[in-house]
Amino acid sequence: MATWRSPGSAIAPDLTRARLRGIAASALLALPVALPAFADGSPRLSPAADAASAGMVDVRSLAADIEVEMRYAGAHNFTGAPVPGYEANRCYLLAPVAQALARVQASLRAEGLGLRIYDCYRPAHSVRRFVQWVGEPDDPALKARWYPNVDKARLTDGYIAETSGHSRGATMDLTLVRCDGQRCTPLDMGTSFDFFDPLAHTDDPRVSGVQRANRDRLRAAMAAQGLANYPMEWWHFTLKPEPDPGTAYDFPVR
Repeated sequence: MATWRSPGSAIAPDLTRARLRGIAASALLALPVALPAFADGSPRLSPAADAASAGMVDVRSLAADIEVEMRYAGAHNFTGAPVPGYEANRCYLLAPVAQALARVQASLRAEGLGLRIYDCYRPAHSVRRFVQWVGEPDDPALKARWYPNVDKARLTDGYIAETSGHSRGATMDLTLVRCDGQRCTPLDMGTSFDFFDPLAHTDDPRVSGVQRANRDRLRAAMAAQGLANYPMEWWHFTLKPEPDPGTAYDFPVR
């Protein structure tokens, strides 16, 4: 059977294919690059230079009444200083994660409660600073405040990791607050955020009944939107399944 060709097509098939290849390449360049994970499961770093190119959004653009207190942007954290990579008090998360968190906030507001966020997306070089800090000499004041019963060198056993789910844009640290007019007060969870101690394990039996109820209330509200708790930290949650577990990011929080 003969094949119909448009005028001039007999002399231009290679040109047509080249043009199509160029269009395809342009389309690919416009998309965020998500490289596959390494064979050992550790994520590859995306070349994304900012939140928009990574597909992340500022959570407060979806839920303006969420409180954001990014602890690593200031000195009120276990390192005792602002952490490199945190240049603004903003919570960035991949869009599906931010949407889930906004739904949690909406459900809590009906009960006179809300969320206060302490950390969201964390640049990969911020994680490296945490690991470097573990290897530095102890500061007695920091130890007494943040990890009084745990040897600093042992903080890498479940608390501080060389790679963090926060860098994948699907994990956040937060607590519940009760709001009365313009003022919101954190509920008693038995420990502060980033208190590295078994007492901060979500199901530690030593917390009081009220503290247990508050932890359970937070966990249930988050689980209703697919956000799963990390058992060693009552404040730590990740959307399951993660939107892109094979990709980490390293742009600064601005």
